[in-house]
Amino acid sequence: MASPRSRLIACCGALLGALALSSCTGLGNRQAAPPASLGASQQRREPALSGNGRLLASIVDDSGRSSVLLQEQSSGRVIALRHLRGHRPHSSPALSWNGRYLALLLLQGGQSVAAIEDRLSGQLHRLPAPNGAKIERLSLAPDGQTLALQVLQGGQQRVQVFDLSGVLEPDRPGGQRSSNPAAP
Repeated sequence: MASPRSRLIACCGALLGALALSSCTGLGNRQAAPPASLGASQQRREPALSGNGRLLASIVDDSGRSSVLLQEQSSGRVIALRHLRGHRPHSSPALSWNGRYLALLLLQGGQSVAAIEDRLSGQLHRLPAPNGAKIERLSLAPDGQTLALQVLQGGQQRVQVFDLSGVLEPDRPGGQRSSNPAAP
């Protein structure tokens, strides 16, 4: 039979181990985002978080019509997207670090087109499928400077990477500067 002191030590050790595990994995303080005001027939799919975790983008299906939903995690507030309202999103939403850029696939004339909405400048940038290929998925780098497309062409799948540095400004974590060896 264990002494009260050894039981107390074992119990404290188990408690400390559980606390360490929850703080290391981040599972101890999980919270679901407040629900957005969605109709009963709507379903969300293909979630994408901004790099800082502040924004959540997902595709919402409502009676056969899909649209993109951008939601602030802390409040549940839905953020309007100026240029995507009239378009039918197809799939694959992706957000930059601070959520300045939202990239996704749109259906346009029966073809998938990669589109990036710059929420700061209000511009919509389109990148048509290269050489008539079908774009199936996309991924946006957190800084918004690179876009990877999974394309299907002639029965073959491949990945193409595009440099957007001449088109988009970097969206970096707060306070982080671009690397410039000449800078003091």
